Amino acid sequence: MIRAWQDSEKSLEKLWTLNLKCIEMVQSQKAKSKLNSLAIFKLFAVALGIIYVLFLGLLVYETRLRNLYFSISFGLIILINLIALKVYIKHIILIREINYSENLVITQQKIAALQLSTLSIGRVLWLQLPLWTTWFWNTHWIVYNSLNFWLIPFPITLIFVLLALWLYKNISLENSRKKWFRVLFSSTEWGSIVRAMAFMKEIEAFKKND
Repeated sequence: MIRAWQDSEKSLEKLWTLNLKCIEMVQSQKAKSKLNSLAIFKLFAVALGIIYVLFLGLLVYETRLRNLYFSISFGLIILINLIALKVYIKHIILIREINYSENLVITQQKIAALQLSTLSIGRVLWLQLPLWTTWFWNTHWIVYNSLNFWLIPFPITLIFVLLALWLYKNISLENSRKKWFRVLFSSTEWGSIVRAMAFMKEIEAFKKND
């Protein structure tokens, strides 16, 4: 009876180990699928981003600095988007480098790095918001119709500056459960990272119960 009980215990251990490996494989494949889709999305975004930046660059070139407000506004928008393109390319490389068969902690660290980097570039991208309210300014308007300028476009720009700075400061993991954050980050991009991280945490939870 003792031997039969020991054999039964070993069989249960083997069954649990096999079950854990199956869970790891399934959850890892789910995470991989999510992040591979994200890599394709980012690749598409990079392609569109390059076209977008070239278009804005052409507009700036065509003005030939005739309107400094236009050139500076769109020049800064181009710079911010170039930074985003560089970061997106790094994200694609990072996703491709993730080996789901390696140590779980290392995989989680890479996904966490991707998550934090996505938040960081999101904060930077919001800084271009007020620039979309300054590109049509001109010196003649400011000098000869100053009352109209200071009462309407300037306050609007100031509001957008404050909003951009607030978003830059408050976009963080700590605020990820807040309603405004969920509205801003309701895209497939953020959702894919969150789901991939959740799949990895499920594996971790099963291992802790081992």
